[in-house]
Amino acid sequence: MANIDIVLNREAEGWPDELARALDAAARLVLAECLTTSADTIELGITLADDETVQALNRDHRGQDKPTNVLSFPLTVGDFEPGAPGAPLLLGDIILAFETVAREAAEQGKTLPNHALHLVIHGTLHLLGHDHDTDDDATTMERLETALMGKLGIADPYSSSPERP
Repeated sequence: MANIDIVLNREAEGWPDELARALDAAARLVLAECLTTSADTIELGITLADDETVQALNRDHRGQDKPTNVLSFPLTVGDFEPGAPGAPLLLGDIILAFETVAREAAEQGKTLPNHALHLVIHGTLHLLGHDHDTDDDATTMERLETALMGKLGIADPYSSSPERP
């Protein structure tokens, strides 16, 4: 497997300090399980932001003037081979909105860390080209997410049963 460089930026208050290592591990798991490349180095960014930041990005890049839980901005589309010899494969960025993620976790009976891990897995899959635009695509993506969460020892994120800490 290639060298994986994950840059984590915390731009908002409230995110637990211990979350960084778990988010890094979740993104690495997705890449190990779902990405085939000959690149020596793979880079991606994870930003722990707030609703205000994500709302501005969502408005400016997606035309939706509201916060959302996670945004993914892929830099590579379809071809996961590096350009120049030795050049890193730049996958893109994942941005999480604290207030929305925390609210959703509480509403769904999930812990904040587990919900954030799910969203990083979801966002990383988007960087790899997965989407949920059709029912078949959504089913495929949800199955992948559930399997990857299981490898982290976390219950099915789409189950209606609340988590047990």
